[in-house]
Formats: sequence, C-alpha cells, structure tokens
Amino acid sequence: MKFHKDMLLLYAITDQAFAGERGLLPQIEEALAAGVTFLQLREKNMDRQEFFKEAVAVRKLTRQYGVPLIINDDVEIAIACDADGVHVGQEDLPAQEVRRRIGPDRILGVTAKTTKQAVSAWKNGADYLGSGAVFKSPTKKNAIGITMEQLSAICSSVPLPVTAIGGITYKNVSLLQGTGIAGISVVSGIFGQSDIPAAVRALKEEVRKVVVS
Repeated sequence: MKFHKDMLLLYAITDQAFAGERGLLPQIEEALAAGVTFLQLREKNMDRQEFFKEAVAVRKLTRQYGVPLIINDDVEIAIACDADGVHVGQEDLPAQEVRRRIGPDRILGVTAKTTKQAVSAWKNGADYLGSGAVFKSPTKKNAIGITMEQLSAICSSVPLPVTAIGGITYKNVSLLQGTGIAGISVVSGIFGQSDIPAAVRALKEEVRKVVVS
C-alpha cells in the first residue's frame, strides 16, 4: 500500500491488556469499522507462532477495511504476514537495517524523541515518525515525556509526517494544536474504552481540527 501522510490521522496501536474476555480481534474490527486510518499490531510478550497467527488474522481485517497494517518491531512477522510495514523504536533494529530488509515498498515508522533522532531516521529511510510521550501514558508509565516545543521542533526538523503518541484522548487532542503533527497514535484512548466506536469517532473529529493540512 502506497504511504501518504493522511493515513496517520488516527493511528490505533493494539494492547492485549485491554482485550478482556472478548479478545483483541473484535476490538480491532470495531476500531476499523469506526474509522481508524492506520493500525499497529504490538505484541511484546506473545509466543512468536501465536503472534504470526494473530498477525495473519488481523491482516485479513485491515485488508477488508482498506487500512494499512504495521507490525511493531518484528520484521520477520511483518514480511511473513504481508503487512504494509514495520515500526521500530530507538532500542530496536536500526532504521537503515530495517529498510534494507523490508525493501523500498513497505512503510517504515521510527520512534523519535529528539530532533537528532528524527534526522537520523529520515536519512535512514523512515516514512514517518512517532514522537512522545506528549502526555502521561497509562500503557507506558515510564515513558520519557516531551514538551509541545520539543514536538514542534521534531515536526519542523525533517520533511517527514509525525504522529504524536502518549496519553492522548479526545479531551486533550486540542493541546497539540500548532505543533505540526500529521496525526495521533492512540492505545488506551481507543482500546481501553468501553465504547470503542464512540471513542474513535470522537478522537477523529477532534484530531481533524489540529493536524497540518
């Protein structure tokens, strides 16, 4: 799938901690049907064979809804399930190596918390950046936060679209106005909500007011 920055408008990131008895797949389908524009499958503690099975099932859903699927960290799983791309953090495989392995056509996202990291990611083949935590995050309580000024500096340091992440809900999206972001990445603000479709619709309405056109 050809990447465009508009895909980042509402970027949902999965978390098994919120799956409950219903399971993750029904949650994902609710989010896709309600209008998320990008989906990252993140499994930090799952057996890789189970992760692959889950990735294949999620891939079917994202194809059905025409939404890009990104796999967190795991290049082999991404290629094996024919995902649209991979997202890596600063402690994962270097962006240059990931780009070499996934080829020119898959999407590469890289976490960047500083302008130096942003420039490095851009020079090494990233298509977009994920930057945060912009607010306190219930899913990553030890995440290092960044200020709105730092987020703005990252957005202006490279010609790549940036998605803000960390503790974002429909109530605080407006605080990101003027930073230059292309979209928001949300975990608990979607999957931790009792009414996922309503959360997606509210977030999408609010983020449209703050993204750069």
